[in-house]
Amino acid sequence: MASGASFFFPLLLLLSAISGISSETAIRLPSENLVAGGNRKVRADDGVFCDSWKLAVETNNAGNWKQIPARCAAFVQAYMTGGQYSSDLEVIGKLSSEFARSVKLVGDDRDAWVFDIDETLLSNLPYYEETGFGTEIFNETSFDEWVKLAKAPALLPSFSLHNELQELGFKIILLTGRSEQQRSATEANLLFAGYRNWERLILRGPSDQGKTAAQYKSEKRSELVEEGYRIHGNSGDQWSDLWGFAVASRSFKLPNPMYYIA
Repeated sequence: MASGASFFFPLLLLLSAISGISSETAIRLPSENLVAGGNRKVRADDGVFCDSWKLAVETNNAGNWKQIPARCAAFVQAYMTGGQYSSDLEVIGKLSSEFARSVKLVGDDRDAWVFDIDETLLSNLPYYEETGFGTEIFNETSFDEWVKLAKAPALLPSFSLHNELQELGFKIILLTGRSEQQRSATEANLLFAGYRNWERLILRGPSDQGKTAAQYKSEKRSELVEEGYRIHGNSGDQWSDLWGFAVASRSFKLPNPMYYIA
């Protein structure tokens, strides 16, 4: 009996030690501060963290954020100016095209596709290159000055989709958060970028001021539906371009890690 006890006691100690090690490993996960860099003891390198942050932004898990983390400035710049952003846009454009070609149009001039403008049809990257790619708090005054220049280039995958949709017979509705006072500059910029023959350009009027983008755009889509339009597709870089009510049969979210609009 004593011999058995002398065998099992060391074994019991060994199992206990292993269990303790396993438990220690399981419960010692990085805290939110460690991962997010709240105390700068970052265990993941900035590239890994910023890639995860961008995923949270694009899936709307980040919520109503105001500016990109300072440590992600180089990451966002590399994404926006490198090949990944262009590739992402091309994939979304192709998926949008595939869906559009699957739609059976009625042919009564009421089959519609809605486009946002900024970071959807037009790229404001030249402006954001001068303002830190979203590291600075949005300055409405300086952005309005940029809009007046009417020099934003087209996003090529969206430009191709826009033209294909018109060839297929869709009516193009442009629904932007820009002010009605910016209509002339916006129309001039669209023409400068090569866009033609849109059905309607909807901008914020006096009664739309103060509304969230989601509310304003939902109301405008609802008005279109009441007029008899069937909104088959909707393309935008913000979730507020796409969600709410009177939503499209299918919506396509373009990437934008530079800013968020509720």
